[in-house]
Amino acid sequence: MLDIKTNLVLKILQKECKSTGYKVVDKADIISALPSKFRMDEENLDHIITFLERSEYIHVKYDDEQVYCLCILPLGNQVTENETKEVKDKHKNVYVILLMFLASLIGGLIGAILSKLINF
Repeated sequence: MLDIKTNLVLKILQKECKSTGYKVVDKADIISALPSKFRMDEENLDHIITFLERSEYIHVKYDDEQVYCLCILPLGNQVTENETKEVKDKHKNVYVILLMFLASLIGGLIGAILSKLINF
């Protein structure tokens, strides 16, 4: 599992590097794309990029003072795919719970009507 900031940086890099090849990404663009409460300086960004590279989420071809040349590896793409699957599963669980609630409500209603008819 990635922490929140690392996950956000990975998502930003995926948006920047949509193709399978290497892409030159400016450090300032990554930092400015982060939400205001997760802003960081270039040193923290360097640490996150290094962590992502060591964990084999991305591959950095080179990094300059202001830019990175990198690509997203399959493991990096798999992280966001798993997140979308989890969201879909949560929605599916909500529908199942709602369906079970409605079925039990209707069953209780039918049982109450039948008991009134029998005792009548």
